[in-house]
Amino acid sequence: MAAVDTARAHAQAVLRVRGLALAAAVMPAAVAVVLLAGRFTGRIGAPGSSDAAGWDAARWAVCAVAALTLLVAGLTARAYHRAVPPRTPAVPLKRVEAPELYRLIDELADRLDVPAPSAVALTPDCDSWLEDVPQARRARPLRLHPEPTGPVLVIGSPFLWWMRAGELRALLAPVVAGTAASADPEIAAARRFLRSLDASLDSGRSAAPGLGGGTLAGPPRPEHRGPAALAERITRGITRRLLGACRGHAAELERSVASWASEQARTVDYGLRIAAQEQVGLAYAGWDRLLTRVALPAWRLGRHPAHLNAGVVSALTELSRRDRLADGYGTRLGDRPACDLLEEPGTVDRAVSRLAAELFFGSPAAGAWHELEWTDYPADVVDAGWRARAAALQTALDRLAPQARPGSPTLTRLLVRLAEGEGEQLAAALAAQLARTTAPAPLLETARSGRDLLVDHVTAMVCCAAVDTAGGAPGLDWLDGPVLLLGGIRRTDLAGPVAQAVEQGQDGPLRAWLDAADVRLEKPVRL
Repeated sequence: MAAVDTARAHAQAVLRVRGLALAAAVMPAAVAVVLLAGRFTGRIGAPGSSDAAGWDAARWAVCAVAALTLLVAGLTARAYHRAVPPRTPAVPLKRVEAPELYRLIDELADRLDVPAPSAVALTPDCDSWLEDVPQARRARPLRLHPEPTGPVLVIGSPFLWWMRAGELRALLAPVVAGTAASADPEIAAARRFLRSLDASLDSGRSAAPGLGGGTLAGPPRPEHRGPAALAERITRGITRRLLGACRGHAAELERSVASWASEQARTVDYGLRIAAQEQVGLAYAGWDRLLTRVALPAWRLGRHPAHLNAGVVSALTELSRRDRLADGYGTRLGDRPACDLLEEPGTVDRAVSRLAAELFFGSPAAGAWHELEWTDYPADVVDAGWRARAAALQTALDRLAPQARPGSPTLTRLLVRLAEGEGEQLAAALAAQLARTTAPAPLLETARSGRDLLVDHVTAMVCCAAVDTAGGAPGLDWLDGPVLLLGGIRRTDLAGPVAQAVEQGQDGPLRAWLDAADVRLEKPVRL
């Protein structure tokens, strides 16, 4: 109970800050009312008295301060009221779409003796949390006892597909236990006040979503000028001061609530929760690798894989097969997966996968997303991506010799340029070209040097030539993304020769590799 009392104490401290701010706003008005009442009753500065002039001056000054204070308080209150609280990008999951999942959560809440979450939503992230629902501000019928809306349980979709049903229940126990704090009146009021402050301060700028429980803010407020800009600066200054006064208490409040929920959940599947926590790290690693190595190449071409969550299961299963540290994880796959708690897992996976594309990448260059099945990935993404990069490389080669006619897209032409030491110039030209034509994905990849880009594009052209002249085929590796298959076997020995040709101008090892693979250097690559 110590964590409960600590959480409530910090919530009360936040509410005291709110109360002090309200008192400071009405205090000048209260003093003005007293002075005006004294004037009309003749008790303070009565007409004709020796101190009437002084009291009249004081009344005018206090009334002016009171009017200004009430104006600022009104503008600040309006800013808090109009601010749109941040929302988490998520796919709502209705009870009819997942009755067994809702039943599992309701039973878990009963065992913990806490209120059940009001709804469930899925987010393309490896995390789970409770999100309080902001109360609607439209007019409602008057109710003597309005029912508060409970928090929404947001579940990371990779957990639902990778974890077993028992593991998911154990993992969600401390999260669901947090509904008790959301139902506490003082804690809920303190959180609403803090959310309004945060939303007001962030309303002038849009929040970028992120991988760790990212949020989307409402539309940015238009910039003001003149008196409106001054009023906005004053309002934001007041908000910053209030947040500064509440920051320490808010952090301790959430820390105490987390401790409270963890203590409540100790009686439910505690041993299984420790094993489930190991799966959290594995799921995060597999999900991150699937997005960066597999999904991102498809998103760049305007296609979004329709079943990312099913893909992460394949990726983690492959990791379990390759990595000795993951031995034993594959045996779990005989237990019931948590996604079986959904009525239509495929439909839900489609919605979450589309949200992941919009959240982590944005809008495609083509203007609209095209859904992609995993069976079509080698042809529609791997082969198409290689040929797009090969075409970009040929354009960069042509830019190095603007006076000459465009050359034929052959490996011979490329290797001659590299052997002549033009790798640096080619890398610079390619980087400048891609900066104009390719939108970056900052959430999933770091900035790459021109040399790294050149290695990637040379590899793509080699793969195109292998497909066109040596019977190669594009393939999909769940951990590494696009791969080249020769004779049905994945070739992993191409990176070294390409790097030597690009970085050192030594094309001998790459020519030897191409000769061994029966790739024809003089034949133009199909772009």
